Order: sequence, then structure tokens, then C-alpha cells
Amino acid sequence: MRELVLGLDIGGTSSRAQVGDLGGRVLGSGSAGGGNPNSHPPEQAVAQVGAAARAALDGLDGAAVRSAVLGMAGVSAMTDPRVAGLFEDGWKSLGLDCPVRVVSDCEVAFAAGTGAADGTVLIAGTGAIAARIEDRREVAVAGGHGWLLGDEGSAFWLGREAVRHALRTTDRGEVPGTGLARAVLEQVLGDTAGDPPALRKRLITAVNWAAPIRLAELAPLVTADCAAGGAGSGIVARAAAELADTAVRARRDTGPVVLAGGLTADGNPVGTALRAELAARLPGVPLPAAGPGAAGAAWLAALDLTGEPPRYPEI
Repeated sequence: MRELVLGLDIGGTSSRAQVGDLGGRVLGSGSAGGGNPNSHPPEQAVAQVGAAARAALDGLDGAAVRSAVLGMAGVSAMTDPRVAGLFEDGWKSLGLDCPVRVVSDCEVAFAAGTGAADGTVLIAGTGAIAARIEDRREVAVAGGHGWLLGDEGSAFWLGREAVRHALRTTDRGEVPGTGLARAVLEQVLGDTAGDPPALRKRLITAVNWAAPIRLAELAPLVTADCAAGGAGSGIVARAAAELADTAVRARRDTGPVVLAGGLTADGNPVGTALRAELAARLPGVPLPAAGPGAAGAAWLAALDLTGEPPRYPEI
């Protein structure tokens, strides 16, 4: 029987799975909704993770999977025996009889970006966190404190700064006709009707009534305004500096800094500014981009099995 490995990358908005063999061939992949048990009811999280894994295993024998790694934002939830038990039942329903090693999403992202054993990873998406990696294990973190206490430079942070910019505009007695402030008012309120005091009150009320995560949906307004040379440029520059601070706090003077998450992607103004910031602070240090997290998790699963696995093509 051909030996297979399963990698899973689980976040708050999506769950992704990949099955490969020890020759580096990808045999199946799948995706589903968010499976972070800190963001969703545990039963729902297990169902989404199971759906992604089931799609990746379609036509394959779950019993042939000899090693599995699950990288999860919200890995702390697995210390709850009830949550861990639900996931164990989920593995059994897939026909898996191998151990499933649960690690942080930082370990998976690092493996998806480099074959090095030591270094730093910075994830900047809805939230933001950096981790120091030694022997491919997370040994220290910086950031990742969540929307209320931190996540500086993240999509949430960008959205909050965009709202603050709009509020400062109304505080000056202005109804913005163009630019970032107007874009925020239109997206949050649907219009810019009313005088500045009325707009100010409406915006404050709408943002505070909405779920905090909705602020992250405003991040594209900032990056678009930055590309147009507007006020978003200053916010992007500050985001890059905050993210670089987070990475440097986690780092020791060794290995690459792997960049992961949507804000670090090629073409995103935050990613461009971040690379320039890190290059100035850490001259000569490689800044590889992470590939798909599920591929990194599958590679770690193969590493557990053989010690020196091939890398999968997406990495």
C-alpha cells in the first residue's frame, strides 16, 4: 500500500487540506469554511475541517495515511478535552488510524516558505502574529493578541485606522467628497447624507454595533487609496512599520523571515512596504513568501514519517 500524508491548514475563514505521497506528488486537495474552534462552535469547526479533509481524500483510502499534521489558528482550543474529543471522532469518521499532530499555524506557514529549520515567520492577514521557529517548532511569539489588544498592522488594524481617519474628517466639520474618508462612509453607511456631526454619530454607532471583525473588510479601501496616493499611504507605511516591529521582536539573528498572509502578498501595498522595511532593518536576510499552508502541513507530516521528505510543488 502506498504511504500517504495529510496536511491541514485551518483558519477562521477557511479550512484547506492536501494529500500527498512520499514522492512529492499531490494526490488530492479540498477546502471548506472556517474551522478555528475559537471562532466557531466546536461542532461546526470539526464539520468544516472534516469536509476539507474528506474532499482531499476523495477516492483514496484514509487508512493509507500514515502521518497527518494540522496547523491551526486557535490551537489553544485543542487543550479542551471536549474539543479534542470532537476532533478525534472526526478523524475516525475519515478512516484515519494514524496520529494527527496539531501545531500552530505559524509552524505550518514557516514550513510552507522554507526548508530551513530555524528562522522567523510573520503572518499578516485578518490578524497579525510573528513566531520564532527553532528545529521547525514554535518557541516564542510576538503579537497575535487579537483585535482588542493588538494585531497591529493587520487587516483589522487597517480598517480601524480608516474609520479613525474618517472620524477626524467629520470632527473638522467636513463632509468628504473624495478619498478614503468618503469611501469608508459609503461602505459603512451606504451614503454620505447629513451634516458632519450627524455623519460622525452614524459612523460611530454603525461600527460599534457591528462585529469587530467587520473592520477588516475595510482594509482594501486603505490599500486602494494608498495606490492612488491618498491618505491610505500613511496608514500603509505605519502598518508596515508595526508588522516589522512584530517580526523583529520574535526574531533571533538566524534564518529567514517567512512572510505569510494576504497582506504580505505580491502586489499588496502593505507587503511591498513591509519588504522594504524589513530589508532596511535586516539587510541580507532572505524574505521568502509562504506557499499554501496545507502544503506546508503535508511536508511536515512527511518529515515526521521519513526525516527527509521531498517538498511539494506548491511550496
